[in-house]
Parts: sequence; C-alpha cells; structure tokens
Amino acid sequence: MGTERVRELIVHFTEKYDLPPTFQIRFEKPDGHTYLLRTSQVIAIPVEKAFLFFEKPGNLSEITPDWLNFRFDNKCGQRETFEGAEFDYTIRWFFIKLKWHTKISEYRRPELFTDVQVKGPYVMWEHLHTFEPVPEGTLMRDAVTYRIPFDRIGKIFYRLIIQKQLQNIFSYRAVRIAEWADGTFKSKLTAHVHK
Repeated sequence: MGTERVRELIVHFTEKYDLPPTFQIRFEKPDGHTYLLRTSQVIAIPVEKAFLFFEKPGNLSEITPDWLNFRFDNKCGQRETFEGAEFDYTIRWFFIKLKWHTKISEYRRPELFTDVQVKGPYVMWEHLHTFEPVPEGTLMRDAVTYRIPFDRIGKIFYRLIIQKQLQNIFSYRAVRIAEWADGTFKSKLTAHVHK
C-alpha cells in the first residue's frame, strides 16, 4: 500500500461530521481488557419503522463509511433477522481484507436485537441495539462491548487508531441515520432517496 493511500485512509477515519444534535457517543473501559462504546440518537420515525430498517442486514453497508469497504456477503443465505440468524460481511482495514461472521443472539421486535461476532477482527464483539418510543419518535441506543487482539500492542493500536475509527464509524452512521429519518437519505447502491 502506497503512502498516499495510507494518508487518504487516515484523513477519512479522522474526518469530522456535522453530527445530529441528539447524537451522543461515549467510550468506557469496564475492566483491563474490555471496552464499551455507547451511543444514543433520537429520530423522528416510529419505533416499528426504525427497527425494520436496522434489522435488514443489507442496510448496514448504507450507514457505514466507504473507507471501510463494508460488504454484505451472506454465504449463509439468510436475509431475514431472527434469533439465531447468521450473517457474513467483509471489511477492509487499511490494506487487509477481513471476514466478519455474526450471529443474532437476542431478538425482540421492535425493542432490541443483539449481534455477536462469531469470527472476525475482534477477540469479542457484542452489539446491543435498542429502540424506545419517545414523544419525538424513537430513541435508538447502541451498547457495543468488545475486546481487541494482541494484548499490549493491541492497546497501543486502540489508543492511536481503533478508537478514532470507531468514533468515525458511529458518527458517520449517526449522520446517515438522521438523513434516512428526515427523508434526504441517498442510497450508495441506487443513488435515489429512500422514503
């Protein structure tokens, strides 16, 4: 990988977004090896509609930054989400193509679902998505509990790169979700506005 490509990737994952006013993100470290990422965002969409969008695994590529080169590649053949469903994705971290296999460990429509990494770049990844009705529409929350590989070296990479990338990924996601909720969402796949 050339120096220009590395520089381009660094610019992308440190990019700042005009974040929706209701979006919040915070990182915690409950113990020496585990990290916790929490986000929340209110969107003016009913809970049922919000849940329907997020339970479709193909929509994940629509709300993931392009620099990650996220692809839904479901060799399992499943397109529906339910407890026990499994999905395959690929991402590109710098120049490394990584496979990511997840399983839905908990599913209660339209309240919540949890996807867990079965195989992928993290030692552990559990992502709880919750949807709560509020007067303004839906309060969406994410709680991602994760562990990174390579112990001490991993911790250095986390401080220098991984946390910034996660901040970028979830910030970009918040912007795309707000666009979807307010009707200005342009699909990356079809270049039309979703309603």
